[in-house]
Amino acid sequence: MMSIKQLKVVVFISALAPLIYLIIALLTNQLGVNPIETLTRDSGLWALRFLVLTLCITPLRWLTGWNKLVAFRRMLGLYVFFYATLHMLLYLWLDQFFDIDEIIKDIIKRPFITIGFFTFSALIPLALTSNNRMIKKLGGQRWKSLHKLTYFIATASCIHFYMLVKADKLEPIQYGLIVFVLLAIRLYKYLNSNRFVKAVSSQV
Repeated sequence: MMSIKQLKVVVFISALAPLIYLIIALLTNQLGVNPIETLTRDSGLWALRFLVLTLCITPLRWLTGWNKLVAFRRMLGLYVFFYATLHMLLYLWLDQFFDIDEIIKDIIKRPFITIGFFTFSALIPLALTSNNRMIKKLGGQRWKSLHKLTYFIATASCIHFYMLVKADKLEPIQYGLIVFVLLAIRLYKYLNSNRFVKAVSSQV
């Protein structure tokens, strides 16, 4: 059986597979008639997929009792930022050619771009504080509070995806439902925990 360190190496390499596939597909002309649009869309979609995987860690830990799953959460979270950064850079470079004026106009004009911009901005402090030094500096409680931004990011990402898709809305709706369930599980656990605390306090 593989150790946690070995599993982390496997997860790390596996998480690069989408990037490798996109590069190969680009070089072999397999990205369709609009490769720039496909690259931009797929990099954003992979950011959302890794975000969903990150949100799955805690419920799976509750369900299985395997607390070592937490060891993968930070890595998956950083891959969310990695693919979201790639998504953003492709938009800024290949779509807007780093034209600041046009970027600002686009952010103001198109609501799904506005949501995408603020969602990516919310990811930055999470990525910057995803190390032990920052956890110690902020303190555990403040760090946890900051990283609850993940819930906003997940919700906003699904809205961004839904607004982006022009025809078949089924896929963004599916991701939205998955995120809804994952957040609902957390809310249920939180409410039950609070009821338990109040019940104990009332008996003291």
